[in-house]
Amino acid sequence: MTKQNVDGASESGLSKVPQVTILFWIIKILCTTLGETGGDAVTMSMNLGYLVGTLIFAVSFVVFVSAQVFAKKFHPLLYWITIIATTTVGTTMADFSDRSLGIGYAGGSLLLFGLLTASLGLWYWTMGSVSVDTVSTPKVEVFYWVTIMFSQTLGTALGDWTADSEGLGYGGGVVFFGTLLLVVAALHFWTKISKTLLFWAAFILSRPLGAVVGDLLDKPLSEGGLNLSRYTASAALLVLVFAFILIFPQKAEKHPSTEEKAG
Repeated sequence: MTKQNVDGASESGLSKVPQVTILFWIIKILCTTLGETGGDAVTMSMNLGYLVGTLIFAVSFVVFVSAQVFAKKFHPLLYWITIIATTTVGTTMADFSDRSLGIGYAGGSLLLFGLLTASLGLWYWTMGSVSVDTVSTPKVEVFYWVTIMFSQTLGTALGDWTADSEGLGYGGGVVFFGTLLLVVAALHFWTKISKTLLFWAAFILSRPLGAVVGDLLDKPLSEGGLNLSRYTASAALLVLVFAFILIFPQKAEKHPSTEEKAG
């Protein structure tokens, strides 16, 4: 069995999040796209509204984050289900703040950017690092998942803002955010910019990419979408996510203390 120290940290020398590889980003984008189609299926297709949808997915978020925090080690399926929970609640929260509260895409994006910055700042001030390879104690995990939830919500607002208000459309939004992600990848491989900073930049940008891809799939043809059923698109994306999780093995990220001991 994996032992726990007095702070709740695993003594296996591993974090409770997956290694950040190309597989990680593929599944992340699939999950964020699913968050858009799934969130819209509940709030729009089921006609439950943004507030009720947010309450439903908020409960899901709390349940799966709690399961993730209490888990003794990294479980790929649990981790990615929790990511899906963050991206669905992010979709409905962003739509509620942008539309139901009437603050608009720009106002919602600025508010959520402030909340995300505050979450990262408090995490860094409390723990001394916001690197994902340190996610091995309950306290750090709470910071991690709250930060992810804010990043997913911000990403939804950014995707809607650029695609709708700025006139890029869904196809243009895919190109725009896809290009920004490629720029971040180039900076990762060919510069000495902080890998932690670039990770969070990519994590945030992958959400609006998923949002505009999701809208491209299910919006009417008259609005530039492909008019697919939200239920069909969500089911297909869910199958793809599970297929990648089950077919391709994932390892937990190594905790930095392990590398220090090895050195």
